[in-house]
Amino acid sequence: MTPGRPVPPPLAKPLPDLDTTDTKSATADSAAQNAGPTLAAAYGATSPDSGLVPLTVSRRAPKADDVEIGVEFCGLCHSDVHATRGEWGGDTYPLIPGHEIVGRVTRLGSAVEDFTVGERVGVGCIVDSCRECDSCLDGLEQYCENAAVGTYGAKDARNDGAITQGGYATSIVVDRHYVLRVPEALDPAAAAPLLCAGITTYSPLNHFEVEEGDVVGVVGLGGLGHMAVKIAKAMGAEVKVFTTSENKFAAARELGADDVILSTDPAAMEAANRSIDVIIDTVAASHDLNPYFRTLRLDGALFQLGLPAEAMPPVNPGALIRRRIAYAGSLIGGIAETQEMLDFCAEHGVVSDVEVVGADQLNEAYDRMVAGDVKYRFVLDVSTLGSPAEKADA
Repeated sequence: MTPGRPVPPPLAKPLPDLDTTDTKSATADSAAQNAGPTLAAAYGATSPDSGLVPLTVSRRAPKADDVEIGVEFCGLCHSDVHATRGEWGGDTYPLIPGHEIVGRVTRLGSAVEDFTVGERVGVGCIVDSCRECDSCLDGLEQYCENAAVGTYGAKDARNDGAITQGGYATSIVVDRHYVLRVPEALDPAAAAPLLCAGITTYSPLNHFEVEEGDVVGVVGLGGLGHMAVKIAKAMGAEVKVFTTSENKFAAARELGADDVILSTDPAAMEAANRSIDVIIDTVAASHDLNPYFRTLRLDGALFQLGLPAEAMPPVNPGALIRRRIAYAGSLIGGIAETQEMLDFCAEHGVVSDVEVVGADQLNEAYDRMVAGDVKYRFVLDVSTLGSPAEKADA
């Protein structure tokens, strides 16, 4: 297994100077802009303690390289809870969350030739990047050296510094470079979390080139963990799930796990010594990694995906040195790799296990996410948002 990187598409290159477009394109672009912005019904927060409330958001008319999307479903990510409740600080309100977006193309900018109206598409965690740094040119936009633009709550320099607003809305307009094709074979509601949870777990498995015969360990069985199990199995790996709860043994096996290890049982952990090639750690609470390092084989790797708010116990460097173990992190995935992931999931029938909720259930769903009461991802049915008001809130 040799670590690799996704092959970027040509669209990862910087945009051409739009001033050099031909007269026909410029005329069409002018016509699209003359149509003006549109209003979309949405749900979002107006303050850290407002909860999610009905809002109306203004969406720009498609520019030359823009795709307008009528949103069908949007996944609920735990990061949405942190952002809307002001738990990360620096948030601007009103704030409309949502970065697991699936819908259909409703309008195209004049220069867009690679998408068609009516096509099912998706938008993930980023809607722009500098497109000029080495990371962007390598198709790794998530590691943009000048900061990628998040789908919500970020300043959009290419659009007059407007704050981006996310997918809890009936429409969104996104530059074509950051729009994904969602295969029709995938259920659109169950596919929405693939755009965050799916790519976040696919990327490190892909980077480590997991294949048939490899053994993958998964720490934690939540939204990320259940996707890691499904994707690793689809790659042909044997999967072992680590959990602190015996109550999750049956659920892990239902997802396809070949073995389940109670991480609080020293004998079970000792039996797993030197049995695993790569571990995907999805736990977002502080925990000791050293017992997991002992389960890795020579040249194994542990990828940290969960981001605990509190400090982690120290890592014993001897555990890494004695087996040439790599301890790494990983952040979502680039546009090329995300498309690769969607196509892989369509080929192998992999989607998220979801509970679809309406707009009036959003606040309850947030509370349930915090309590861990979801199996395994919530998805918003955007058709329940209603109609926009006559004036935009954001």
